Amino acid sequence: MVFALGFVLFALGITISIALHECGHMWAAQATGMKVRRYFIGFGPKVFSFRRGETEYGLKALPLGGFCDIAGMTALEELRPEEIERAMYRQATWKRLVVMSGGIAMNFVLGFLLIVVLAVGWGLPDLNEPSATVGELQCVADANPDQSMQPCDGIGPAALGGVQPGDTVTSVNGVKVGNWEQFTTETKKAQGTITYNVDRAGQQVQVQVQPQRVVRYAKDGTKTEESKVGIVLMRPVPPEYNLLTAIPASAEFTGELTVRTVQSLAQMPAKVSALWTAVTGGERDPETPVSVYGASRIGGESAREGLWQVFVLMLASLNFFLGAFNVLPLLPLDGGHIAVVIYEKFRNTLRGWRGLAPGGPVDYMKLLPITYVAVVIGGAYMVLTLAADIVNPIRLFP
Repeated sequence: MVFALGFVLFALGITISIALHECGHMWAAQATGMKVRRYFIGFGPKVFSFRRGETEYGLKALPLGGFCDIAGMTALEELRPEEIERAMYRQATWKRLVVMSGGIAMNFVLGFLLIVVLAVGWGLPDLNEPSATVGELQCVADANPDQSMQPCDGIGPAALGGVQPGDTVTSVNGVKVGNWEQFTTETKKAQGTITYNVDRAGQQVQVQVQPQRVVRYAKDGTKTEESKVGIVLMRPVPPEYNLLTAIPASAEFTGELTVRTVQSLAQMPAKVSALWTAVTGGERDPETPVSVYGASRIGGESAREGLWQVFVLMLASLNFFLGAFNVLPLLPLDGGHIAVVIYEKFRNTLRGWRGLAPGGPVDYMKLLPITYVAVVIGGAYMVLTLAADIVNPIRLFP
């Protein structure tokens, strides 16, 4: 039930993010004197609409995005006489750039606000590899056939063995570890009782943890029993922020997350083979992109585990991705329209230097073949990602 609630809430969050993206275009167009004919959430058959001023607002049946219809986005549109002077393609370059950038800016603003909420509510995670410092100890639960975990109570093997919150693990069975990844790797390798050397407030302490036997299921539903370490060591509790201290910290965190988003975007073409491997039965690379369905599924898992901070971080990351993705200079993305506007300005500047009149608007008909290629490739990538999320989803939690 909690999983379904989280799934629906995350899907709703995506819909709101897309709706606000279109609001960014609409508000910028209205502020610069352009005519916005329609603003709709969704596509397909109209559910309802109402008119306020010169704009029709409404909802369509398929919640797959939204659109903002601005008069004269290209010179190909048929315009009413009263719309000609307010047509977008006839406006100053700066106005057109503001309008086309409005949706991108809205996604980044929304992502930043979500990061502020994250900072105030739960603190900001460390995007770099953290040290192996214990933040929380939990009990160990058996799994259900659907991979979900059964409820458990009491203390787990780690606490029973003497591990305490705040301990920093320095070695596992004599093997030195310097970060969380190394700690996890060595712990999984261990057999039988595990000896941890920990730094506890500057003192070196040795603790021994006896793994607890737990029930696990393979992907095909086959029951297996594995000797697991049976300890859940989470990252240290992040520093607390109030609203004032959260703003600069969130700005720095947003910068780091934006850089990582751009890096992930650049790696998308290279992830095709990994997605295909996941679809055809191979192991799913957790670094591969996810579809709206896959992201909503992770949101549901986060809600089920009570980790709403992961839910908020995922939604913020999605907004940064939407903003960065729309910067790409490809039609029909915002970045493609921005590229056209910049090209017209550059071309007209050169013509002015040569004593020539400004050229006409770019002929979008000539750009249609490139647009179709981008749409087909992008659509195929989305279908592949959706297929991977259905048959072999990314699981953040065991």
